[in-house]
Amino acid sequence: MARGPSSPVFLERRSYRRRRLQDAQRLLPVLGMLLWMVPVLWPTRDETGHVTMSAAIYYVFGVWCLLIGLSFGLWRGLKRKVDEGTEPPAGDP
Repeated sequence: MARGPSSPVFLERRSYRRRRLQDAQRLLPVLGMLLWMVPVLWPTRDETGHVTMSAAIYYVFGVWCLLIGLSFGLWRGLKRKVDEGTEPPAGDP
């Protein structure tokens, strides 16, 4: 079986990092969904039998803030990669 000339697979470092940032950005909603499902596993009644929601509300708000911070950081990383002279991300006109 004849094969063509063997050349190593090489991706430019900038484009590789930009693609990994895009992958992380695509997975962020899935991470958020999984983190927001955690309060469902918590017990919802205290020792008196009343429903407790304050810890879950703080948790959901904290996850929301974390997702905003992560998405902002990923956006800045992608913007910086584009500003350094790499081609714009696919899908942008």
